[in-house]
Amino acid sequence: MKVINTPLPDVKIIEPRVFGDERGFFMETFRQDWFKKNVADVDFVQENHSKSKQGILRGLHYQLRQAQGKLVRVTSGEVYDVAVDMRKSSLTFGKTYSVLLSAENKKQLWIPAGFAHGFYVTSEFAEFCYSCTDYYHPESEVAIRYDDPTIGINWPLINGEAPNLSAKDAEGLDFKSAPRFD
Repeated sequence: MKVINTPLPDVKIIEPRVFGDERGFFMETFRQDWFKKNVADVDFVQENHSKSKQGILRGLHYQLRQAQGKLVRVTSGEVYDVAVDMRKSSLTFGKTYSVLLSAENKKQLWIPAGFAHGFYVTSEFAEFCYSCTDYYHPESEVAIRYDDPTIGINWPLINGEAPNLSAKDAEGLDFKSAPRFD
């Protein structure tokens, strides 16, 4: 596996080595000792898998208690994936990083605890998998508006149409009023 640095020093892209032939392919997507040495010294406790239709935007989410680091990847389709630094003391506070993740490019994104995270489905459907470093804690979950002008994410919206949001995401906070990590 190969680690690619991003403009947000703690956020990393991981590219697996893919071995393929006419029969298909094989790739290692995670190995704990390698991950701890090369990316982050964390343990994963929860694995999630979602399927979404084109135009669905999930996020931007984070938890104040039981903050989660996430290792994310797409197993079918393509998404535009975004991380936002919510750590008040960070030099990259309020900065974003985005990348296309797809079943085809097989890239993974490491988003450490202290970041908000969201994704937008650009393909007809997408299946999205993520390993988390802590358990889901709905009582402390925060949603930030996907279109907040302070962070200014340039989402690749299909035909410029507003994304399909959950009720929780439609009522998301603006960045300036959202709680932060110290």
